[in-house]
Amino acid sequence: MATTEGVHAQNGVTTTAADAHAPAKELHNSGFDHAATTTGTKTRAPYDYGGNPLAHIATNDPELRLAAFGGEFQPGLHRAPKSSFANPAPLGLSAFALTTFVLSLINLKTRNILHPNIVVALAYGYGGLVQLLAGMWEMAVGNTFGATALSSYGGFWIAFAIVLTPGGFNIIATLETNGTTVPQFLNSFGLFLMGWWIFTTILLICTLRSTLAFFLLFFTLDLAFLLLGVGYLQHDGTAPMAGCIRAGGVFGLLAAFLAWYNALAGIADSSNSFFVVPVLHFPWSDKARERRAKTDAGHIA
Repeated sequence: MATTEGVHAQNGVTTTAADAHAPAKELHNSGFDHAATTTGTKTRAPYDYGGNPLAHIATNDPELRLAAFGGEFQPGLHRAPKSSFANPAPLGLSAFALTTFVLSLINLKTRNILHPNIVVALAYGYGGLVQLLAGMWEMAVGNTFGATALSSYGGFWIAFAIVLTPGGFNIIATLETNGTTVPQFLNSFGLFLMGWWIFTTILLICTLRSTLAFFLLFFTLDLAFLLLGVGYLQHDGTAPMAGCIRAGGVFGLLAAFLAWYNALAGIADSSNSFFVVPVLHFPWSDKARERRAKTDAGHIA
């Protein structure tokens, strides 16, 4: 028998007639479509996911994402950074480049410099602290790759400086005076470098769909770590293998210039430069496919 206390079913949710005359309120029930509207498209406010907290608005829509670009330190499609943040990638790349440049020249024994003590200052201040901060700012703009890479290499330079700091930490002295005939420091530092070679290889894999400039940066850096690691592990008992160290210095120097190149690509624009730095997208990258599609469409038209 129908009464004013009868029930009505709508969208799978049972309500009473009294509820129907009560002021409208949101029903927190998984059977109700909170995104459904009868008055047209709903205007989404910040953090409004249409009632579904697990929804992601346009995060899988390539048209709303930026393409891979070396200057952004981002190998794949990514969301546009917040307008309140500048691009931190050129800063991190520049910090990495200068510190790597100086160390690589020392590995090549430029000007007969045999000891890398001068790198300690750069490794702490620029390659370490500044690059670490750039990595944290990459995290703020939502760039996972940039945050991981820049923060990690900032940590590498700080760790490198700690190893070479004379007096305070005594890492080298402790390893060399442990009373054994095995060159502990050379073996330990070789393993340290091989670990960074593995990490750089992981990052290199993530650049295969980006740009040639971006890929070459990590490719040369990967070879530099590998050669330096092998050089320290294949020692003669008193010093690392000179040939591998020199070869590592060459690839480190190339990585430094490529890092500066990618930094320039992120800095130069129409407001401060008369030219745009080419980064050469791979043919199989999303950006290259998009350009080919536009070219084909123009030919058809």
